Amino acid sequence: MRTDITNILPEECISYILSLTSPTDVCRSKLVSPVFRSAADSDTIWGKFLPSDCYDIISNASSSSSSKLLTSSMSKTQLYFHLCKNPIIIDNGTMSFGLDKATGKKCYMLGARRLSIAWANTPRYWRWKRVPESRFSEVAELKEVWWLDVKGTIETKILSPNTTYVAYLVYKFSSSRYGFEKKPVDLHVELGESDAGRTFRIFLDPSANIPQFSREREDGWMEVKLGEFFNEHGDDGKATCSLREVDNYTLKKGLIIEGIDIRPKDSR
Repeated sequence: MRTDITNILPEECISYILSLTSPTDVCRSKLVSPVFRSAADSDTIWGKFLPSDCYDIISNASSSSSSKLLTSSMSKTQLYFHLCKNPIIIDNGTMSFGLDKATGKKCYMLGARRLSIAWANTPRYWRWKRVPESRFSEVAELKEVWWLDVKGTIETKILSPNTTYVAYLVYKFSSSRYGFEKKPVDLHVELGESDAGRTFRIFLDPSANIPQFSREREDGWMEVKLGEFFNEHGDDGKATCSLREVDNYTLKKGLIIEGIDIRPKDSR
């Protein structure tokens, strides 16, 4: 005769056991029985899946009202899933923070204003504008340059430890793009001073006979992988992500940059 564990263990014990697994396993456990479904919604579980500094990060939200709403009116379960679907804007509007639904690990996007873009503040070459489909208040639109140099850096100490991260350029093109079908760009990620990283050379706007490395995101933007790195303990200093095309003989225009998305590998 089989013994039903739900008749022996109280729901609190089941919640504690589930908290020792992963967010994915907890979601799957809801299919086992009504008792497991109820236990899987416990704050005991989802509070452990939230990063230890989650509330400190939220307190740095650009909107104080949003920060107060998240910390005062949501349970830990609600907060976890809210951050998975709705990244919050932090650091004076230059960065977003969210969670990977499958693991609870931190995800960040560096907005265009946080990036180092050569000649970004020269109106002849770049234009800053608002677009309704961006999470940030401004994106950078390339008017024309010959020398394209975009870099983003992030402190590894704010990322989740023991995690492989992938960096993506998040972008789209205006209707009057030019140059990116003629010359490939160099994509690169390096970690600290000891890791030289690896450079990839691709076409951002390839013709029909050239492989497409970009893909469309759920939010309507395009993304292309810049590279990846392993964050062990967060003591490697900074990870630097870059996009370059410095052939002074090829005019380029029409690229719109939202930012650089840095998230755990295989999170989508």
